[in-house]
Amino acid sequence: MTARSSPAGLLVAALRSGSGKTTVTLGTLRALTRRGLRVAGAKCGPDYIDPAFHAAATGRPSLNLDSWAMPPGLMASLAARAGADADLVVAEGLMGLFDGVPAAPGRTGSSADVARALGLPLLLVLDVSGQSQSAAAIVAGVRAYAPDLALAGVILNRVGSARHTRLVGDAIRALGVDVLGAIPRTPDVVLPERHLGLVQAAETRDLDAVLDRMADLVETHVDLDRLAVAARPLTPAATPTPAGAIAPPGGRIAVARDAAFSFLYPHLAEGWRDAGAEIVFFSPLADQAPDPSCDVCWLPGGYPELHAGRLAAAATFRAGLARFAETRPVHGECGGYMALGRTLTDAEGRVHEMAGLLSVATSFEKRKMNLGYREIELLADGVLGARGDRLAGHEFHYATVLDLGDDEPFALAGDAYGSAPAPTGGRRGRVSGSFFHAVARRL
Repeated sequence: MTARSSPAGLLVAALRSGSGKTTVTLGTLRALTRRGLRVAGAKCGPDYIDPAFHAAATGRPSLNLDSWAMPPGLMASLAARAGADADLVVAEGLMGLFDGVPAAPGRTGSSADVARALGLPLLLVLDVSGQSQSAAAIVAGVRAYAPDLALAGVILNRVGSARHTRLVGDAIRALGVDVLGAIPRTPDVVLPERHLGLVQAAETRDLDAVLDRMADLVETHVDLDRLAVAARPLTPAATPTPAGAIAPPGGRIAVARDAAFSFLYPHLAEGWRDAGAEIVFFSPLADQAPDPSCDVCWLPGGYPELHAGRLAAAATFRAGLARFAETRPVHGECGGYMALGRTLTDAEGRVHEMAGLLSVATSFEKRKMNLGYREIELLADGVLGARGDRLAGHEFHYATVLDLGDDEPFALAGDAYGSAPAPTGGRRGRVSGSFFHAVARRL
């Protein structure tokens, strides 16, 4: 296999979650990187966790590509950025290939939208446990349902025997579709999970060893040479103007980063740096305060509910954050919003004092999943824009609000299904926050 003169890509997809996309993606990224290829990862949809695993597997940054939340020009720009100085881009799909929300064609948020927009052929991962020749009907259905999508090939996952592999493989090849590999059931090659998905890459024990086992599995059971040849050049190849990018909230931005605050989209951080901003990281869990030389503080989402006791005891962090907020803006997204509130109740029912810069009280004791795309309209000038500006993003959390308090609402939020916009989040003085994760400006 030789390095390419221009970047090409493919999209690892499946018909449902749990089929093995992540194992195939990470194993492929790591295996090709070990061969000396310049390989980059990308993730379809709103996902903070998987890009960090892509980066660990390749040593290169990974970005999100989201057809609902991102204007087409911004998504294309990010795809071109992912492919810069790379031989191959391997994009990991989300959920099932065609799963999205009601929207205009090409803007549903599905992996299929991303494949169409960027000209990426599909590497279809099929969990064939419990079936044999019937798997060919699934492949035929994909081609009939979306004849415009190029199918690079199929990888069979969780095959039970050589005979099983032959039955499934022969049926699919009879359709004229290439079978690039067959991976046996391997229950010991897994990544640990918790309530928001995989345990974060930085917290996964012996991550390099796990990634190498995934690479060994793919190297043994997948024809990587044929897989790489099946990739196609990214389209458009040139980087368009990234209209819709969120401007940096300040020139020097203090950003919390540790196990409690890690959900900052890579494209936001890179876009802010490109615009001339400097990002200064600090760790609340290490009882660090935001750098007083910064002009804005950003608390990303993460897992404050798992570290509430340590945050409550971080006196230097809490005092420094309060001093910072006296003269400069502070914003919290999701977990950051919870940490800015009065109290956070953990899974065992223990109540922990938080920063108290907003009056909201949240709880992880009584969990309720909140998941989905959101479009917001800002109700006041702030770090994300001017009053009336609209942004696209999402929510994903299990925390509940015990008491909103008496703060002014941060924004009006609607969803992708046409629900009436409703107040969300809070703002008090220079402090603001909500469960909304910002992805891009709505054009």
